[in-house]
Amino acid sequence: MPVTPRPPDHGSVLAEVRRVRRAGLLRLRELDVPELVRVGRELPSAAAQPTDSGAVERLLRTAVAAVGGGTLQEAAEFTLGLAQGTRDWPASSRRRRAAQVYGVSVERFRKHHELMVLGQIAERIVDIAARGPQPAPPVAEGQPRRPFGEAPLEGGGPAPGHASTATAIPSPGQRPTPLALPPAHRTVPVRLAHRTVPVTVHVHSVDLLRDVDVVLSPSNTYFSLPAAYKSSVAATLRRAGARRDASGGLVEDRVHDELARWAARHAAPGREALPGTVAATSAGALAEQGIRRIYHVAVAVPRPGTNDYDVQPADVTRGVARALALLAAENAHAEPPLASVCLPLLGAGRGGLSPLESFSALWAAVEAELVRGAALDVHFVVNRHARADLVERLLAGLGGGRGGPGGDRGGPGGGGTP
Repeated sequence: MPVTPRPPDHGSVLAEVRRVRRAGLLRLRELDVPELVRVGRELPSAAAQPTDSGAVERLLRTAVAAVGGGTLQEAAEFTLGLAQGTRDWPASSRRRRAAQVYGVSVERFRKHHELMVLGQIAERIVDIAARGPQPAPPVAEGQPRRPFGEAPLEGGGPAPGHASTATAIPSPGQRPTPLALPPAHRTVPVRLAHRTVPVTVHVHSVDLLRDVDVVLSPSNTYFSLPAAYKSSVAATLRRAGARRDASGGLVEDRVHDELARWAARHAAPGREALPGTVAATSAGALAEQGIRRIYHVAVAVPRPGTNDYDVQPADVTRGVARALALLAAENAHAEPPLASVCLPLLGAGRGGLSPLESFSALWAAVEAELVRGAALDVHFVVNRHARADLVERLLAGLGGGRGGPGGDRGGPGGGGTP
């Protein structure tokens, strides 16, 4: 009776996956990764005698595909050099690009996110080994064999979340299958205690929003805005709110100047505010797009001696609750009333929160306000479809449904152009 080999332990698999991360796919042949080779050779293959390096690469691709898409899969593809065009990237470049997926610094990614990502890949590999050899999926004549575990897609497109965008070449006389772009504006019905409210998810840069009364912007506890050329939400709103002449020269840094005056009125210069404090400014030039107010929410606490920040979910919830209370107070003399608010995923950039943690903290405050009967049109804005998918799934889980396939386009305040 043949002896079934025992599944590898997670620790040894993780150590070998980390070895691959450091060396890269181009040096797989040089690595001592016996567990990955053994499990990889048990996978069905189109090749009669796959090489050790080929078996390991196929195993890694299968494990990454099993993660199920989203930022985790995208970061894993860049970390291991499996994303299209990254095979020959050095480890430092792959780590930097993976850190951008989560919107955190390279150092924070190295200390936290990278180990989490590689740990998940190691778990998938252990699961694959525990299942044992599986029969290869049938392949139609003339079609390439898919890696084990990868589902076929209509039109021959890549699996969701994969970096590759190649499509199958149609046979002579066959029209290519059209590819549908995911919607940039999705409306999800959310069921609350006694009513259902629509929530809009925008998938584009925050400066492309239109006809939303109030936009929340993350801030550090010193209310010091980042340089306008940077890519953060706060920097983008500062840049978009500035007034410029016909040649593009800066005339007035409106959002920055108003926030500085607010800080001078309410605190001594350079003094740190409590996390959760909210400062209101006008939207500057964004008023031309129907944006009326920007609420700067102090959620990021600078870490002394570094360029990093700490963000606590409780501070995000507290800050959003105060922002919504400020909106209600300003409505007492606003004409027309402030009826809509848009929230980015506060703290999910350099603050280090995961998108799920950020959304959960935001929604706790938003839901409390809606349950009390606030007549608010709620929007979320993200710049990646993977994050929009997550937010939409979370909202749909609360509401028990979706606004049609892929969400409804447009909706109130949904006139932004991606």
